[in-house]
Order: sequence, then C-alpha cells, then structure tokens
Amino acid sequence: MKSSRRRTLKTASAAMMAAGLLAFGVSAASAHVNVNPDDPAAGGYTHLTFNVPNESATAKTNKLEVALPTDTPFNSVSVKPVEGWTAQLVTTTLPKPITVAGATVTKAISSVVWTADAAHQIGQNEYQAFSISVGVLPDAGTTVSLPATQTYTDGSVVKWDEKTVAGQPEPEHPAPSFVTTASDDAAASTSSPSATPAPSAAASTSDAGSTAGWFGLAAGLIGLAVGVTALVRTRSTQAAK
Repeated sequence: MKSSRRRTLKTASAAMMAAGLLAFGVSAASAHVNVNPDDPAAGGYTHLTFNVPNESATAKTNKLEVALPTDTPFNSVSVKPVEGWTAQLVTTTLPKPITVAGATVTKAISSVVWTADAAHQIGQNEYQAFSISVGVLPDAGTTVSLPATQTYTDGSVVKWDEKTVAGQPEPEHPAPSFVTTASDDAAASTSSPSATPAPSAAASTSDAGSTAGWFGLAAGLIGLAVGVTALVRTRSTQAAK
C-alpha cells in the first residue's frame, strides 16, 4: 500500500511539473545563441546583446564571431569590453559604394570576433553576454541577420546561420536576427498627444482570452492538486482499515 501511495505521489508531481513548464513557456530554443536590441528603431543607433550559452558536455566555448550585414552596413560599430575576452573588428571593402545616412560608404566592419583567455572560457551550464553598439539601422521592416560562429576548446564549431521562415519549424541553428521598427520621428508624427486611442475589439478579445487562459490553467492546477490530495487520503484510509 505504501508503494502504491508513493507511485501516486510521483505521478502527480510529474504531471504538475509538466503543467508548470507549459505555463512558463520553457523551450529548448532558449539555449540558442540569440540577439536582443534595446531600440530597433530605423535610422537610429542601438545596443545589441548576444547571449551565448555553452552547449557542450565536454568542452568550453573559447571564441565567438558575429557577422555584420554588408548589404545594409553599419557606419558605426563599437564593442563593450568583456573581462578575459579580446575583441577584434574586421573591416571589409564593400562590392560597391553604399549611401548610409547621407554619406557614401566604401568600407564597413563586417564582423566582430571575441576570443577568451584560458581563465574566462564559457563552461558547462554557463553563458556569456557580448554587447556592441551599432548604427544607423536600416529602413523599418528590415530583417537584420547576424550569423554567429561558436568555437569550442575541442576544436568543434557550431554555425548559427540558418534562416528562420515564418510558418515553418525553427531550424536547429537559427541565425540571431531582429526586425527594425518605425523610426522614432515617424512614430512621434503618427501619435496624438491629446488622446489615447481606445483598444480595438480584437485586442480586447485577445486580452480577455489570454486572461481566461491563465485563470483556466490556474484552476486546472488547483483541481489537480485537490484530486491528488483526495486520492492520497482515500488510500491512507484504506490502508488504516
């Protein structure tokens, strides 16, 4: 009887853990090398932060290279220092001159390479953040792809360079990317300082659905806990008899 009760508790715990993972949206994709811009507005400058996890069980990450766009090149790139890592900016001559922010650009920084010393390599269950400041950003709606190459101490190399296609499953090694938004000037010109637009019916419905979904999930978890408690009590009563 004790064995049956123990199995019941283990099954209930596993079910509640699975429900919790779904509730918080835990995904294997969180382990990918990714990029986060602090302001993706077109025509401006932004800080890009690359989060790089170590995914090897036996080796450490000792090098990262990020390729920058040359079709819409940045006319300014600077690197935030990372302790124990040296950064190198690689400059390339463009196939043809490009006008950026009213200036003709013939050369541009095409990649940034970070290399670690032995004491600061990224080990198991660790990650490192690398930041650069870039600008100016291209027109709104442009997907800025920043393929990355991750090198390990055992010589293995992982290329994060696969294109993500809307409506298709995420590739195994997607390239870090983001989409530029409307420029700050354009956004300001379309906003009204005297009135706040009312939410659309579709937005209200979506918000309500989202709220109801969370309440439903919470109710389901509570119901599961109550059911498990009742089952354990029943089994305990039967054992006592």
